[in-house]
Amino acid sequence: MTVRSLQHIALAVPDATVGRKFYTDFGMEAREFDKRIVMRCQGRDQDQVILVEGRKKHMHHVCFGTKADELEGLKKRLAQEGVKLVDAPRETPGEGIWFRDPDGLLVNVRVAEAAKWRTVAEWKINNPGHLNRAGVPGHPKRDVQVRPTRLGHALRFTPQMEKMVDFYTRVVGLRLSDRAQDIVAFMRGHGGSDHHIFGFIKSDRPGFHHASFEVGNVDEIGMGACRLLDKGYKDGWGFGRHVIGSNFFHYIRDPWDSLAEYFCDIDYIPADSNWKATNYPAEDSLYVWGPKPPEAFGMNFELA
Repeated sequence: MTVRSLQHIALAVPDATVGRKFYTDFGMEAREFDKRIVMRCQGRDQDQVILVEGRKKHMHHVCFGTKADELEGLKKRLAQEGVKLVDAPRETPGEGIWFRDPDGLLVNVRVAEAAKWRTVAEWKINNPGHLNRAGVPGHPKRDVQVRPTRLGHALRFTPQMEKMVDFYTRVVGLRLSDRAQDIVAFMRGHGGSDHHIFGFIKSDRPGFHHASFEVGNVDEIGMGACRLLDKGYKDGWGFGRHVIGSNFFHYIRDPWDSLAEYFCDIDYIPADSNWKATNYPAEDSLYVWGPKPPEAFGMNFELA
């Protein structure tokens, strides 16, 4: 065991202020430091997206949380694999250990727990035989504020799916939840976890695919996406529902043609669950219903 939570992701971008505007429009809150902008979710005391200046857009690093007594085991496994520890970058100082995965991504694992996130009102719906909402209208108000509660997961492009899944499960200490052939693979943390907190999608080279943020319900997914589209951001894909993880989704293109996802209702896997990883067929790799995914959804726009 090792990884228990996804703490944050960091992106290097040509203009961090452009990233700040996008994620603020997305519903997050910004704090500025010397050489970085930190985006957080309202009501959560945990960095979620860190933006630093870079010549070209790329994922600067990913940060996971673990327990103190499990960090030493990770160090030993890394040493056995011949993976060297490196110093924390000056632009994103941080505790724990730092190393690079087989695709070259900088990884930080530190002693940290998932910070509590804001709860929202229960989403009550009526369906046949279940009147969970009676005497009140169900539609949301037009001025409802869409504020993500937390960063749920991030997905990376990789040209070496098997090697990456093996490295992150056997060495780093994530657990494979489900996959679909060599198209996608999703992994979770230990100790009770969302279906996935990290994963990979097939590409000819490494890159950042998307970060996904939880909102309160389907209405917030729709309203958040519509507002971003009204502001001129490009549509990514949605509205729909995934097979793997089961979550409702809508993706929006960020200013660098990566994706940011609103989601709700993802599968949760308890620590004592006897969950067995399924290898889904290709047709179930991305969705069970929704508009057909655009060709660009699986395209890696990150510059080599």
